[in-house]
Amino acid sequence: MKTVLIVEDNEVIREDVAEILTLANYKVISAVNGKEGIEKTYEFMPDLVVSDIAMPIVDGFGMLHVLRKDPKTEDVPFIFLTSKSDRNDFRNAMDSGADDYITKPFNGDELLKAVENRFRRMAVMKKNLSADLKGLNELMEANESNNGTLETLPRDHDTNTYQKKQVIYKEGHTPHYLYYVQKGKVRTYKTHDDGKQLVMDLFNEGDFFGYISLLEESAYKETSEAIEETELTLIPKKDFEDLLHKNPGVQRKVIKMLAKNISENETHLLGIAYNTLRKKVATALNSLEKKYHTNKKERFYIDISRDDLAALAGTATESFIRTLTEFKNEKLIDIKDNKIEIINDVKLEKSIR
Repeated sequence: MKTVLIVEDNEVIREDVAEILTLANYKVISAVNGKEGIEKTYEFMPDLVVSDIAMPIVDGFGMLHVLRKDPKTEDVPFIFLTSKSDRNDFRNAMDSGADDYITKPFNGDELLKAVENRFRRMAVMKKNLSADLKGLNELMEANESNNGTLETLPRDHDTNTYQKKQVIYKEGHTPHYLYYVQKGKVRTYKTHDDGKQLVMDLFNEGDFFGYISLLEESAYKETSEAIEETELTLIPKKDFEDLLHKNPGVQRKVIKMLAKNISENETHLLGIAYNTLRKKVATALNSLEKKYHTNKKERFYIDISRDDLAALAGTATESFIRTLTEFKNEKLIDIKDNKIEIINDVKLEKSIR
């Protein structure tokens, strides 16, 4: 049974809300002001708080501020009850970290719908969401409100097609989208003053990219380019920001979903800085094999230009080609029609170690 804390100084309203929730099979705890509400939150750790705003001693905003600052209570869903219906009041309530806002007078259906929406969202938050567009959409759906008080986040995002070598965004440009790879492959890279490129990351079907600049609210620090014909879903910056700003718990969930490639990228850059030439080339081939060879029943060929492969390995193209020839002579790889096939992944893996 879910526990709901009601914080309301008006006895009639407090008892009415308690009765509605009790009949809906919720366990109800009551408090008469924000100070008592804070104390009972720590004592009972309710699954949801429903609170008035204007109260003596500590008001609803003060109570919410205290709870959101404490890691033990920062994720407790919080719904405001208030007679103020001005949009600025609603915005202030949501900006302070509330999950929903119900204006008085309200009926039992409105209250129950808001409560059920919060619990439905918390159920999604506890799930191990997939780090793809489906997982992001689940979070968006969970943060929408059926009672019309929250702004709806559109989920029918545009999908654009990019040709091989077509630039998606450039270093220094202002970000407007979070990108999701529906089909194809994408690379991001930085260009040195001498014109040489350093590949920062590679993205496959099911990957998000372009989110670091959105999170930092800064210009792109790299350029992105389609490696082959690629279909991307474009999630507008506002949709992404709205999702992050709804709740600290939602923000952490989204960042956790998106950050799966960061540690791999750090390892890749360290390797470029310190690995031997053979290890750099072997690591680049191995990483491509692991990232793009998703169907193990089919043979896999690396069909990427030598310049791009050399940039990924962090070495000169001539050195990369010379090392490929060594690997071919050692029967670690095969090369046909300029496509590379790893034929002895065990020995190639040993080259990395």
